[in-house]
Amino acid sequence: MSKDLVVILTALNLEYQAVRRKLAGPEVHRHERGTRFEVGTVQGTSCRVALGLTNKGNHSAAVIAERAIQEFSPVAVLFVGVAGALWDTARLGDVVMATHVYAYHGGTSEDDGLKARPRVWEAPHGISQLGSHLARVNDWADDMTGPGGAPQVRFGAIAAGEVVQNSTLSAEARWIRQHYNDALAIEMEAAGVAQAGHLNGAPVAIIRGISDRADGTKNSAEDRNWQPRAAANAAAFATRLAVELAGEQRQITMSEASRRHSVDRLGEQVSNTVHNSAVGIMAGSVKASRVYMNADPTVISTADLVAELDGFRDHLKRHHAQGALDDDTYREALAELGTALQAAKEKTPESPKRATLALKRLRGLTGEIPDLVDRLAPLVVVAGDLS
Repeated sequence: MSKDLVVILTALNLEYQAVRRKLAGPEVHRHERGTRFEVGTVQGTSCRVALGLTNKGNHSAAVIAERAIQEFSPVAVLFVGVAGALWDTARLGDVVMATHVYAYHGGTSEDDGLKARPRVWEAPHGISQLGSHLARVNDWADDMTGPGGAPQVRFGAIAAGEVVQNSTLSAEARWIRQHYNDALAIEMEAAGVAQAGHLNGAPVAIIRGISDRADGTKNSAEDRNWQPRAAANAAAFATRLAVELAGEQRQITMSEASRRHSVDRLGEQVSNTVHNSAVGIMAGSVKASRVYMNADPTVISTADLVAELDGFRDHLKRHHAQGALDDDTYREALAELGTALQAAKEKTPESPKRATLALKRLRGLTGEIPDLVDRLAPLVVVAGDLS
């Protein structure tokens, strides 16, 4: 994981430019498949941002989001832009941060009508908490507030589909009102980004500025007037959130480094104690607080990781048998585990990145099972230290 980099993605060039204006020194970074990102720092901070353009739609957003995650291993992915308000719950110019995302086009057609089968992704708890804190502090908005006063941040569901919604009377509008009446805003990319984050173990936040009411007035003069304001407000809140996320990650990294230093010191004490005692260890070595017999500790460390990953398969099998993992998730989890195992065994220069990304995707697939998440956490750290 990059300790201070956050990925920000947008669907429209208007939204892209709103974020880019917040960055200092952006430089082009080209993905091997041709996708171009710009990497800069949020003005006045050390927080690095990789900015990318996905274009419209959930499918394109999912592909570009996955490329960004694998390319940068970011602290988080923020999807930023404009959206339409639903039910007059948010004012034009306000910012909506998703507590959860609905893919509202899921359904099954039966004799008595179309039945909803939505996919839902909840926002990570830590990001939601941080967003709520920044909204309470309320110092994120630019100085120019425009008519109606300073924008507010609202928290709730966002509905993501595959069509531009611009009616309160259409069949689609009635469908949304019947099945997703708690949604505050509607747009076309959040479900794709949320799915990419889920499968790759990357935290995702959806941040949208309200530019219209999805009620037939879209593309009017008022809508064209509000779009740049809404995009600017979303960019202002998102970049402030990015700075806080990067700062928290640096604190976590420093804390982990301090703990590792303490463990290393303990290992030195154990080594000295063993060396000065009457007990001898033939052809052995000490690393941290572990004693290894007749082996180099680096080799043993890698072997330990392989053994732990081998054992993790049994935990997956048990939770699948208990019904906690469905068949599709179980198969995907086994595939990611196999990738991590292969990378750990090969020990190439690319092994740490391959193993870590696979384990992050595995963590995303099993994120609702605390036992598996707890077992994966130390393995992700060890995988990053492979040599």
